[in-house]
Amino acid sequence: MTTDTEEGQAPDPEAVKRHRALFRAVKRRKNPPLRRTDITVTDEAAVKRAVKAASLGNAMEWFDFGIYSYLAVTIGHVFFPSGNDTVQLISSFATFAVSFLVRPIGGMVFGPMGDKIGRKKVLAMTMIMMAIGTFAIGLIPSYATIGFWAPVLLIFFRLVQGFSTGGEYGGASTFIAEYAPDKKRGFFGSFLEFGTLAGYVGAAGLVTLLTSLLGSDGMESWGWRVPFLVAGPIGLVGLYLRLKLDETPAFQKMEDASSHKASEAATSVETTAKGDLAKIFRDYWPTLVLCICLVGAYNITDYMLLSYMPTYLSDEMGYSEAHGLLILIATMVVLMCIINQVGKLSDRFGRKPLLMTGMLGFFVLSIPSFLLVQNGALWAVSLGMLLLGLSLVCLLGTMSAALPALFPTNVRYGSLSVGYNLSASIFGGTTPLVITALIGLTGSDMMPAYYSMAAALVGVIAVACMKETAQKPLAGSPPSVETEEEAAEIVEAQTPDPKF
Repeated sequence: MTTDTEEGQAPDPEAVKRHRALFRAVKRRKNPPLRRTDITVTDEAAVKRAVKAASLGNAMEWFDFGIYSYLAVTIGHVFFPSGNDTVQLISSFATFAVSFLVRPIGGMVFGPMGDKIGRKKVLAMTMIMMAIGTFAIGLIPSYATIGFWAPVLLIFFRLVQGFSTGGEYGGASTFIAEYAPDKKRGFFGSFLEFGTLAGYVGAAGLVTLLTSLLGSDGMESWGWRVPFLVAGPIGLVGLYLRLKLDETPAFQKMEDASSHKASEAATSVETTAKGDLAKIFRDYWPTLVLCICLVGAYNITDYMLLSYMPTYLSDEMGYSEAHGLLILIATMVVLMCIINQVGKLSDRFGRKPLLMTGMLGFFVLSIPSFLLVQNGALWAVSLGMLLLGLSLVCLLGTMSAALPALFPTNVRYGSLSVGYNLSASIFGGTTPLVITALIGLTGSDMMPAYYSMAAALVGVIAVACMKETAQKPLAGSPPSVETEEEAAEIVEAQTPDPKF
């Protein structure tokens, strides 16, 4: 750190400000003074590889869930007895929701496992299971062919998908957060949700293309299988990328610290205790509740727009399936173009301002947006969806950096997996089913707007209660910086310089 000044010359104001900020930040630490070896200097190439591997897995997850959402009407016809179209659709969405019932179980299994044996191994396991579950759905015979066993097999492989997904988001967001430097965690974390949008766009694009080429009859006959079968090769690519990665620096430092503190026998006991599920619920329940509220508000708005909206446009507004998907694809492409900038803004201004903007956007704009959608004109539908999309991107670009920072390193994967998946199970995956049922019960096409507003109100309260974590080290981990110079500044800042 360059603090020396020529005799009689005043120090540079920016240097003074930076030094004092560093000193205050270091002084607040409860741990012993940092040594240079404690601080992680990130390798940019390694960070980019980690981001790519985690994001591809996330893209595959949402590709899988996206194709099911966008083919909900077709899947209802293929796997359930013919009769009332609404009943078939509700049955299809119920099968969509059932996979979320096992997500918390998957989170409770994979999350603590990731805190015990490492993030990398568990993320490879979840990738394999997701690919197998999705690929297998594409091979199931129809209800007309095998009757009762068709929906049974569909539900089974949806459960396999849900179980594997229980360890996916918590692990992927933890992986990126622990690799990224503190000052750029929002930017790199936003690529995880870029993968979400890419998965949805890929799913919507493929379904739209097949529907245009094959028509409704061709899709119900065999075309619906193609998007599910594509998941197999994508899963192998993702698995290859993940297996080539090293373990995260934060986890490695935690393991090294454990090995230096105890004998081999004691270390074995400590490692077994890591990620203890009871400890998560006992010691971190207030943060767990906050995480569930944040994720619930975020997931309801996410699934409402990205999963349910095409069905709303076709069933309630009379749009063709391809037409509705094309509008959604255009909206998501716009969000993909700006999501990384949102991540940068969260690094600069903080997570809370961006999250609050997104929550308030849904609360204020949901009714105007759905009124525009109900207008039916192309410009009105597009504008309504864009307004919802701009609110959502404030959450998408920020949440993957904000959520991992809620928990310390030794229980981060487990706590986040449990909290995220409990909330996703209760609120996220049930969103299409609940909205469809509410519209059927009330006859009001505005139920999606009201549901989003209620979720956003909970989100506003949750954001107000959370602590700001931007540009700060992750709890339980030393600082992570981009250069040796930054590391030297942090070490030097532990002692106040009389010149400042």
